[in-house]
Order: sequence, then C-alpha cells, then structure tokens
Amino acid sequence: MVPRFITLSESISFRDLHQCILQLLPKPGSRVLDVGAGTGRDAAALAEMGHDVVAVEPMKAFLEAAIANHRSPRISWRSDSLPDLGSLTSDQDGFDFVLCHAVWQHLDDAERVRAIERIAALLAPRGVFALALRHGPAGAGRRYFPASAERTIEMAESVGLKPELCLENQVSAIPGKSNVRWTRLAFRK
Repeated sequence: MVPRFITLSESISFRDLHQCILQLLPKPGSRVLDVGAGTGRDAAALAEMGHDVVAVEPMKAFLEAAIANHRSPRISWRSDSLPDLGSLTSDQDGFDFVLCHAVWQHLDDAERVRAIERIAALLAPRGVFALALRHGPAGAGRRYFPASAERTIEMAESVGLKPELCLENQVSAIPGKSNVRWTRLAFRK
C-alpha cells in the first residue's frame, strides 16, 4: 500500500493539485510549513520556488521516502504531527504560509481545535493557512473523522484567522477516486 501511494502521490504535480491556492503563496524566500508532508512532493515544489520549508510527517515510511527522493538544503524534515507539532517553537519569526493537505480528516474535533490554535500561533502576521478537507470513504490508513467547511471556518475565525478561500466539492486528483471529494480552504492571520 505505501509504495503504491508514494508512486500515485508523486505522479501528481504540485501546480495541478494546488492551482487554487497558488495566488496565496508568499514571495520566494518566505518561511513555509508543510504539515503532513507525505512523500515530500509539496515540500520539494515549495523549495524549488525558493521557499525555506519545514516539512513535518509522522509516518516513518513516508518521511524516509521524502528524504530520499527530495534532497534540498531548503527543506528541514521533521518527524512530528498535529495537533501539537512539538518539534516547532513559537518564538521564531513565524511561518508565512502553512500547507495542510489531506491531514484534517485524521484529527477528531477536539484535536482540530488544538491544531488550529497551534497553527495560528505558528503563523506570522498576514500569514496564510491553506488546507484541504477530504470527503468520502476513509480509505486505507489511519483513523478518519469527517470534517465540514463550516465548522473549520468557525474554528479558524475563533483564533483570528480570516477566510480567504472556500471551494467545495472539488474532484480528487487521483484517478479512480470518484467517490472522494475535497474542500479547499485558506485563511489569513
């Protein structure tokens, strides 16, 4: 399952997958956090754009593949996860952009509250938090908790994050996943 997922994930381009948030990316040289970095595809693309990326991934197999396949001095790889992101400190300058793709469904509601508080604390002023909510069957892997755009927006607003983007019912980029839809959200601090 893991090798197949890695191959599928790497076959999708960052620009195709994240077209709707490209205009929200900061200027090159910005600090970016990729939460749930998976195979490293997004972290690598962001580093190639000139960003300094901290890529966080809890699954050992994905983290090892990401490090092996995407070597860049602009990427700092971390074994960590939401809701706490304990390897990161809030006393730094903050991140200009936080990407959280295909992670939110693994957190229950209480963990999401803690996670959004943590992300808000890690964001620099005017920083952007972009995430994708998965809708459909759980699929393989970890636990799955459905998430709604409305509840996620409420959580974000409660910690001072203003909605910038809400695109619902987006098709899956992975072929054969017609029963999976996505909601793309972005917030600004």
